[in-house]
Amino acid sequence: SMHFFELAGPDLLLGFDADPATRNVVGVIQANPELAVKAVRLRAFGQEIIRKLGAKRIHPNHSIPGGVNAPLLADDRDEILSQIDDHTEVIKTAIAIGKNWFESNKEVVENFAVFSSGYMGLVDEQGGLQLYDGALRLVDKTGKKLEEFDPKDYLEYIGEHVEDWSYLKFPFYKKMGWPKGIYRVGPLGRLNVADKINTPLANEEFKNFKALGGGKPVEGTLWYHYARLIEDLYAIERAKEILLDPDVTSKDLVADPGDFVGEGVGCIEAPRGTLLHHYKTDANGMLTKVNLIVATGHNNWAMNNAVDMVAKAFVDGKKLTEGMLNRVEAAIRAYDPCLSCSTHAIGAMPIVMEMVDADGKVIDQIAR
Repeated sequence: SMHFFELAGPDLLLGFDADPATRNVVGVIQANPELAVKAVRLRAFGQEIIRKLGAKRIHPNHSIPGGVNAPLLADDRDEILSQIDDHTEVIKTAIAIGKNWFESNKEVVENFAVFSSGYMGLVDEQGGLQLYDGALRLVDKTGKKLEEFDPKDYLEYIGEHVEDWSYLKFPFYKKMGWPKGIYRVGPLGRLNVADKINTPLANEEFKNFKALGGGKPVEGTLWYHYARLIEDLYAIERAKEILLDPDVTSKDLVADPGDFVGEGVGCIEAPRGTLLHHYKTDANGMLTKVNLIVATGHNNWAMNNAVDMVAKAFVDGKKLTEGMLNRVEAAIRAYDPCLSCSTHAIGAMPIVMEMVDADGKVIDQIAR
């Protein structure tokens, strides 16, 4: 929700060429105050759920190995439930706004970083969208299923290519090799690999999404925003299902850890895409080896390719403009990257865009 309203919203609702002074959250508020207030309340609702579970909104104290450290109180459950239907309507409104924008800007959508790739995401046993469990499904650019495997076996299927100009590796499907085996993850990836969504409202919207590809994957970079909104709808529907389950207030909080193994692989779907965490320890539980492939890593090739395509389409070779820079940013923004977590280094601003000639000489530059 925050991504659509506060990050992508200024681009989509105000325009790529809008004045930077207004192409921001404040500009969105000025353009549609009522919707903006609802969006802020929706985000606050999500933050309040985190607070009720983990005592604070930032760095909550809740999840622990094997479970959680405190139950959800019945009063807190009831309070969350009392607000869910209203916030569901806000998400439905956002979807309607997004669909209207896509319909009104077909030419932009069809020409903005549209390219073929594979796709990967978690699915359940029936092929339904999954976020926390299940198998990893990998499909090719036509939508044909290549693999469906237990995440713990990821090293058999995923390799990592290295380029000397990037600190971030480039994951690929081993059996196809580099670069044929590149793939995308995140909202677009998850919906392209799934056969269905297991909540009614989101599944109806999912059918509309699938129709866009005509039986093949939906490829356009800007469709990430539509897929993200559909997942928003799924998330709030699923939250309601969980809250209506009597076990949600159970005090049975931690699973039996079983025998100490010393190695484990975890896999979940973060909002921006698939996370793979692989840990090895010594007999005392001290880490001896760690391998992380996070969403921004999986999408590394795709982001670079999107930037390349957008630059070729919108940079005229003469003078860099704010609109050109913003389009390049928008191509990256669709993937919701976290460069610091994917490279394990602290990120830094500003963003600098340079135009160079055939000899590599800088002929123009613009910075954010």
